[in-house]
Amino acid sequence: MIHNQEVNNDLLGRGIKFIMDTDGNQFIPWEELQKDDVVIIPAFGTTVEIERLLRDKGIEVQKYNTTCPFVEKVWNRSQKLGDEDYTIIIHGKPRHEETRATFSHTTQSGRAIIVRDLNDARRLADYMTDKKDSASFYKEFSGNYSDGFNPKLDLQRVGVVNQTTMLASETQAIADFFRNVMSEQYGVENLSQHFADTRDTLCYATNDNQEATYKLLETDADLAIVVGGYNSSNTSHIVELCESKFPTYFINSDKAIKSSTEIHHFNYHDKTMRVTENFLPATEPVKIVLTSGASCPDTVVDNVMLRVLEFYKSSRKLEDLMEEICAI
Repeated sequence: MIHNQEVNNDLLGRGIKFIMDTDGNQFIPWEELQKDDVVIIPAFGTTVEIERLLRDKGIEVQKYNTTCPFVEKVWNRSQKLGDEDYTIIIHGKPRHEETRATFSHTTQSGRAIIVRDLNDARRLADYMTDKKDSASFYKEFSGNYSDGFNPKLDLQRVGVVNQTTMLASETQAIADFFRNVMSEQYGVENLSQHFADTRDTLCYATNDNQEATYKLLETDADLAIVVGGYNSSNTSHIVELCESKFPTYFINSDKAIKSSTEIHHFNYHDKTMRVTENFLPATEPVKIVLTSGASCPDTVVDNVMLRVLEFYKSSRKLEDLMEEICAI
């Protein structure tokens, strides 16, 4: 449903079955689905092709559709821009469920291409400015452009949207980059004819989470603990931010903290689990940054906090602290 193992394990425990994994590998063949089956569309949304397949089987789609409203907002803006003959540049991870869904919905009304980062954006700009021949485009961006895409014609009017869990600052940097490219290519006075402003499609929930993390980086802390699903895009971005300032441990629940001297954490760079000993400083007081991904339930974060507090016998009781806060 979302990129959080604790939530998904809870659903599995309640009898929910997953049709496919996050890479699109099939667990339950489509042929096995029946008209009376309840199929829940996840927060990322799904492709138009899958929606059509479900409807053809007579399966209710909208009643159990949990697509995030901000994802749908991106789709609606993409459709509007496509109708206005803009090509949609999607900032996202090409294999991510949300990006695949956005790409599918976008291509119903217009042309689309996916860029993963600013380096991809710079490579794409070479085709906008005729620095590269169109023939090499199809190999360089293989699998990431819509059918019939013509880089010579389809990169003259563009708008940027994103996979909503990407770093908002990175999406904005990519949009600003393409704005400057179009300004230089066609003149400032003609910019509105070649570049669409899409800043209002950025997800405020993800953006607020990231902005809060930037504020945490100003803290003089000893370490950071980031809680979330190991396949969560927005959580990995938060880990990346924290790593720039603190020793950072990426965990999915309080169970990863084995003792006051041992933590099992995920290295998202090489996708491996690691064990670190003596992760907590021996001296007190200890200042710990604790944050989480947008899809991580508050109870999971609370449990991590309480687990860490077990190691500090001098810490105040949570109940006492809450009473004091409520009295203010």
